[in-house]
Amino acid sequence: MTKKLLILLFFLGSFMTQAQNNLAWRTNMTDAIAISNDQKKPMLILFTASGVPENLQNEIFKTPDFAVWSRDNVVLVKLDLSDMNASDSDREQNVKLKNAFGVQDLPEVCFAMASVRKNKTTFSALGKLAYKPGGAKAWIAESNAILHPSE
Repeated sequence: MTKKLLILLFFLGSFMTQAQNNLAWRTNMTDAIAISNDQKKPMLILFTASGVPENLQNEIFKTPDFAVWSRDNVVLVKLDLSDMNASDSDREQNVKLKNAFGVQDLPEVCFAMASVRKNKTTFSALGKLAYKPGGAKAWIAESNAILHPSE
């Protein structure tokens, strides 16, 4: 009986880890905009950097609830402002976006749509959300209030 329980726990743990690791975070804004427009979903843009608190990542983004919700509701974009492997133009773009969205503290999430006309990108900011204690369900509820304000 104990052996069966251990095997079950192992598979459940593997499933939970798999759900956490299957998030498709885009790092290229051009690709993210194309996917967002194609799927008609807003972008969840995570502004982050090395050394920032990981509460948002650990308590929200690494949960099965978030994995399911994000798959159905948003295109995930992660802009790491400290990424030394990013090209100079990507780093410059990420800082410009951080400033344009009024991001002060990292990590912070901005929800946005974007359109490209005549090689000019226009962003429509929907709202911002930082880490707040309360777990994934509370964070998702606040995100839904931003994405669907009339509901």
